[in-house]
Amino acid sequence: MYRSDVVGSLLRPSYLKEARERHEKGQITPSEFKSLEDRAVDEAVELQKRAGLEVLTDGEMRRYAFFGHLIDAVEGFDKFGGWAIPFRNEQGEEMVLPRPVVVSKLRRKRPLCAEEFTYLRARTSHPAKTTIISAQQAAAYYDNKKSSAAYPKIDGYLADLVDILRDEVEELVRLGCTYIQIDSPQYAALLDPQLREGYRQRGNDPDRLLDLSTEMDNAVIGNHAGVIFGLHLCRGNNQSRFYASGDYGPITKVFQKTRFHRFLLEYDDERSGGFEPLRQVPEDRTVVLGLASSKKPTLESKDELKQRIEQASQFIPLELLALSPQCGFASTIEGNLVSPADQEAKLRLVAETAKEVWGAPVVTRMRA
Repeated sequence: MYRSDVVGSLLRPSYLKEARERHEKGQITPSEFKSLEDRAVDEAVELQKRAGLEVLTDGEMRRYAFFGHLIDAVEGFDKFGGWAIPFRNEQGEEMVLPRPVVVSKLRRKRPLCAEEFTYLRARTSHPAKTTIISAQQAAAYYDNKKSSAAYPKIDGYLADLVDILRDEVEELVRLGCTYIQIDSPQYAALLDPQLREGYRQRGNDPDRLLDLSTEMDNAVIGNHAGVIFGLHLCRGNNQSRFYASGDYGPITKVFQKTRFHRFLLEYDDERSGGFEPLRQVPEDRTVVLGLASSKKPTLESKDELKQRIEQASQFIPLELLALSPQCGFASTIEGNLVSPADQEAKLRLVAETAKEVWGAPVVTRMRA
């Protein structure tokens, strides 16, 4: 039972951002670029250990975005040709992010996450996890006009996608990965009326997609004894902006019908609604409360986090709860509007608060 967790991405150091640009322009060799990626991962590992987290990631330093491992490793996508989705802040200022779109048959060119995990495993004996995009998230990369030449219907695209992701999960398990997090912010799009209409216009029924998504998630994670599977849900995260609002009530069947062991949920502000939907979480699952904002530099207090944990425990037992930041600090390479010092302070806050609430980490046998 990990009481302190981290969602995935960490701020990219400036030297890595510069190196990625130079590598894309052919100004440095792949070997030179890889050595700088390695350095950034090493620093991310040390940061998380220094903060005291019980489980860590590689910071997604090898990705241009949290979904980049799919786009870079699988042939068939136009990287920036898809449905552009607006992200906004509390002041209503918008920024449009172009997304990928599938334009030809999918073909896996290389493993999506194997390099990330094997390098991380070699650099630390600390409990670690790998993050991977969900099929439900990648369903948004289908457009009934732009994608129809390759896939006349979305079903064929999703079938190929599930096969690729399931193979990747099996490879990670074979390599010894014992904690795999599936990232699916698009579930939150099924809460927002405007985004639901966007799905309809592109040939997707959002209600059917919710049912299909739970089936796809279960197919991807399969049955692997001794491996923790977590599902991360948020409402968008790009340079401290979001794209959706609403509580988890309309999608609680995700809690009930999927086989995930941990649900990492965004709960840092009023956009997330109340804790009431947690009543629907089965008693053999863990909810990781994302209470510390990765979008804002202001540091929450321990008392504030403890009060929120106490409120959540009115709807789900305290022993089924854990703590994390609300999302990654850099879901895209640009990163959120926080400093490295802010990031470290929030990670340390999560670790220290979790230890004070639940005590020292304990090892328990996970139900298969």
